[in-house]
Formats: sequence, structure tokens, C-alpha cells
Amino acid sequence: MSAERRARFAELHAREGTFVMPNPWDVGSAKLLASVGAEALATTSAGFAWTLGRLDGQVTRDELVAHVAALADATDLPLNVDSERCFPDDPGGVAETVRLLGEAGAAGCSIEDWNPVDGRIEDVGLAVERVGEAAAAARAFDPPLVLTGRCENHLRGVDDLDDTIARLVSYRDAGAECLYAPWILTSEQIAAVVVAAPAPVNVLAAPAAPPVPELARLGVRRVSTGSLLASAAYGALLAGARELLGDGTSRYAGSSMSQAERETAFG
Repeated sequence: MSAERRARFAELHAREGTFVMPNPWDVGSAKLLASVGAEALATTSAGFAWTLGRLDGQVTRDELVAHVAALADATDLPLNVDSERCFPDDPGGVAETVRLLGEAGAAGCSIEDWNPVDGRIEDVGLAVERVGEAAAAARAFDPPLVLTGRCENHLRGVDDLDDTIARLVSYRDAGAECLYAPWILTSEQIAAVVVAAPAPVNVLAAPAAPPVPELARLGVRRVSTGSLLASAAYGALLAGARELLGDGTSRYAGSSMSQAERETAFG
């Protein structure tokens, strides 16, 4: 099953057109997203951390691997993993992380260049080295995991498109098969990345980003939601609780799932 899903995930990246890969944060949300027609799913590091009552970046590798195994078992869809820096300081480092994720059922994973310990973007040489380690570990599977190289510049307030593009190209040269720069939002920025990048490009479906049909026109291959769906769900929970505890009303329940939707997803 895992090999078949890895092959199917690679095919989604190789075919023409754009596919949407929403990000569940637990088994229930994975089943719901599968029930509405998603072709692939991806974990969200922030969304998963919130389910544990923590902030993004505070999940251990063991916890992530267990989470991936649970989500991989929840549906038959290919699952990509937001694996942050691939835990380079844990035993076995980046390569061991990729191996564990693949054995847990991941069809792909990502590696990013943000160092939360130092609060800065990694030196490009070190980032490229780690992408190479991840790529070698991904290719140890048959068929390989799809590795995504992530440049975190724009997500972290570094508004340098030239550096972002240069890093993405370097990550592709080091073995990444898909490229991603979260929070690239304008059509002009996205088009520049797509033209320059020698690989399929992922774009975050942020409120300020172009809609999916426009992203497809620009040549984007993959669209994901990051933590945005999880944040919206938790936001609805907070709004409902505040209404109930404040006004004493329950209008929030008007947007609940229907019985048919529950049966489709969970039955």
C-alpha cells in the first residue's frame, strides 16, 4: 500500500495541471478531507502541535512519526509530511527522520531552511547539504518519497525573491523534487518562481493568494493549505464558545456538519 501511494503521489507531480493537497491535523479531519474529493493530503506541523496544546515547533520526532502513521492509516490517499528541518539534531539526523517517516506511511516529506533555535534562515550551504541528505534517504525507498525543498524567507519576513529563487534552484539541484516558498502571494512572485524553478512548485492557498484556477494558469503544480484550515476550525470553536459563554446563544451550531456528511466521512 505505501509503495502504491508513493507512486501515485509522484504521478500527481508529473502530470499536467494543478492538484490541491489540503492539510488535516488529526484522523477526523483527514477523513473529512478525503470525503470531499482530495487527491492527496499533507500534515501541518502547527495544526498537529495545536492538537497537543503546544505551539508550532514543539513536537518531537517520535510524536510526528506516530501522527504520520495514524493519518496514513486513516485514508488511502498519499500523505505528504511537514517535517520542518527533519530533526537534524536527533539520533541519525535528517536521513533517519526521512526513513522513519517513509516507514510510517508517508508518500513524501519536506525539509525547510528555517532554524528556530537561532531565529534565522539557515546558511544556504548547510541547507543544501541537508536537502541532499534527505534526498538520498528518500531515494532509498522504491519508489522514492517525493521530497519538497522549502525556502522559508517570505514566511519569516525576509522579502528577498532573488534569494528565494536561488535557494529553491539549489535545493532542486541537491535532489528536491518539488519546491515551496510559503507566503509567496502575488501573481508576479509566483510566476517568477515557476519560471525559474526546475521542478513542480507548491503554493500556499492563503487568503491573499490568487485562487486555484489562477494558480493553475501560472503553472503551479500543487496547492496546499498549511495550518490555515486548522486555524479556521479552531477559530470557529473559539467563536462558538465565546457566543455561548457571552450571549448564551448557540447560533454557531447552524454551521455544523450534517448527518449525511458525518456518515460519508466516518461511516
